[in-house]
Amino acid sequence: MLLVYYLVFVNIAAFALYGIDKHKAVKGKWRIPERTLIFIAVIGGSLGALAGMLIWHHKTRKKKFYITVPVFTALLAAAICFCLYQNYHLTVSEYEADIGLGREIRIVQISDLHNQFFGFDQHVLLGRIRELKPDIIAVTGDAVDSRHTSYSIAKDFFEGAVDIAPVYYITGNHEARLTGERFDRFLEEIESIGVVLLDDTYINCGDYILAGVADSSCFDFRAYGRFDDAKPVIMLAHDPLFKDLYLNLGADLVLTGHVHGGQIIIPGKGGLLSPDFTFFPEYYGGIYDAGNMKMIVSRGLGNSVLPVRINNYPEIVNIVVK
Repeated sequence: MLLVYYLVFVNIAAFALYGIDKHKAVKGKWRIPERTLIFIAVIGGSLGALAGMLIWHHKTRKKKFYITVPVFTALLAAAICFCLYQNYHLTVSEYEADIGLGREIRIVQISDLHNQFFGFDQHVLLGRIRELKPDIIAVTGDAVDSRHTSYSIAKDFFEGAVDIAPVYYITGNHEARLTGERFDRFLEEIESIGVVLLDDTYINCGDYILAGVADSSCFDFRAYGRFDDAKPVIMLAHDPLFKDLYLNLGADLVLTGHVHGGQIIIPGKGGLLSPDFTFFPEYYGGIYDAGNMKMIVSRGLGNSVLPVRINNYPEIVNIVVK
């Protein structure tokens, strides 16, 4: 969404600058330098610049404008199509995890939504989840973004998700920044529609335990204790960097996210950059073995450090737990 905001702003600015310069030309006043008008087209405002040229009938006879601006408009259109496809082409990753259950359950994991928009009322995202027929939906943090916060987008997702399957949710580092009355009211509203907040607590589900750990940076693990080994423990967490702590707590399967797949995936090298500015993070997406514990790291749905994904489509994780 940040990239969309930028493109809207820079193209409106380009259109306005071409109009202002035309007005100054008619009045014989001081002009905006041509290099400025070209520059704003080059940095993403070419569509606004082209519209300004055509509507204001300005710079249409100068070669540097009637060639440069259309060329960059075509490049911008191609870049927008590429970015939209990279950011909104939903994929499903399938995993199996054998943790000794006497039956099979299907978990759909949603992580790092970051207020990303997947259709009105999130119907595209919810439609894909519904097709997977999950037994439970696990939301592993950062459903809300702290920089461009929209509680309504997150609520649209939760309202649709609870109609599909039971929803369990733990908060991530972005929610940890959102203190105050509005965030408290948001949590109360989603809990009132049936979302189970698992921050630093657990539920005994009969033949397994479903536990949740709030964002690790603000949690005292020493007060949590260790689970009894008698039952398998499925744990919702946010940051895979704390895998040793999850293992020490007795988790058999941990679902995490946070790293966004490294934003840009380089073939043969992995994810490029984590939200804490670690290059080529060890855990960026997929399923990993950590001692007797399995850890699944979702590439997530939204963006954080960079406004675009490359070779890293937004991901729904579908897990068959055996």
